[in-house]
Amino acid sequence: MSTSLSTSGYTSGRPPIADAGPQALCAREPRVPAERLVAEMVPPPRFDSVRFDTYNPDPTQPSQSEAVTVLSGFAAGLGGAHASGAGKKRWFTRTPRNTAPSGPRGVYLDGGYGVGKTHLLASLWHATPAEPALKAFGTFVELTNLVGALGFQQTVQTLGGHRLLCIDEFELDDPGDTVLVSSLLSRLVEQGVALAATSNTLPGKLGEGRFAAADFLREIQGLSAHFRPLRIDGQDYRHRGLPEAPAPFSDEQVAKAAYATDGASLDDFPGLLEHLARVHPSRYGALTDGITAVCLTDVGPVPDQSTALRLVVLADRLYDREIPVLASGAPFDRLFSDDMLNGGYRKKYFRAISRLTALARDAKPLVSQ
Repeated sequence: MSTSLSTSGYTSGRPPIADAGPQALCAREPRVPAERLVAEMVPPPRFDSVRFDTYNPDPTQPSQSEAVTVLSGFAAGLGGAHASGAGKKRWFTRTPRNTAPSGPRGVYLDGGYGVGKTHLLASLWHATPAEPALKAFGTFVELTNLVGALGFQQTVQTLGGHRLLCIDEFELDDPGDTVLVSSLLSRLVEQGVALAATSNTLPGKLGEGRFAAADFLREIQGLSAHFRPLRIDGQDYRHRGLPEAPAPFSDEQVAKAAYATDGASLDDFPGLLEHLARVHPSRYGALTDGITAVCLTDVGPVPDQSTALRLVVLADRLYDREIPVLASGAPFDRLFSDDMLNGGYRKKYFRAISRLTALARDAKPLVSQ
């Protein structure tokens, strides 16, 4: 599915040729049609080839091996007929409410960043015996964006005949999302859709520290009832046995690498942060279409929480697409203030630091020695 781009420097929808120099993310304003949002609800490129047997459990963390066993059994149990006794034709029929399955109809992977939760979630998607059109995989943000694009009823109709819905990075950042997702998942479970999710927060604790979660306790408890929590312990595999992340490079080194790398982008970090405020987070994936490396100059601390949360989403999309990030300025572990790292969104920020550090390591070969 193509994406139209409005940019300064080109208008044909195609990026400029390499001789024109690096592109600028700040010059891109992607428009993403709703059908692309649906078509892209599959594991991202980084996790396209992962399977349970490619997951390497830490031998000192038995919960990791247990997770593989539990999820393999969960996937096998999703074979055969749809839980409601219907498939796609279910969209056009009415099923009595008493067909809803009893008990949790999902599994919830809880653990720190970097223990392989997304790898396991994508492996579950691949292992579930159903055609891809009957399985959906997306981040929590992508799911709420889908509702915004299609409307609530159309989203229920679109996903209601699915065998499985996988939700990565499950977080509740505001009361509106809490009510929306609670209602959506309840409707999907009624229609027999199995659920799987990952998060750094147990389902009963979602929203804690970010808004008045107590005021929405009923919705949060309703969400929790859909899942069987599965704890996965361990340390961040991205740093397990690996060398320290490279220090930031100079502006000149970053610019030179950008001009020497086909498909690279080059932006100053403050300008990119301003641009992210003008692009909806649902379009951050399209923002990086065709980009082979992101080069940033003048990286520094993020000024406020709204900007920080947008940067988290961009970091996730870059990581999913395996796009290396070459930067000058401050190191990535100094992006977020102490208040941010100690606040309600701290797990998101630590995940972003972890992922950006891994992408910075991937970008090191771009700099000529």
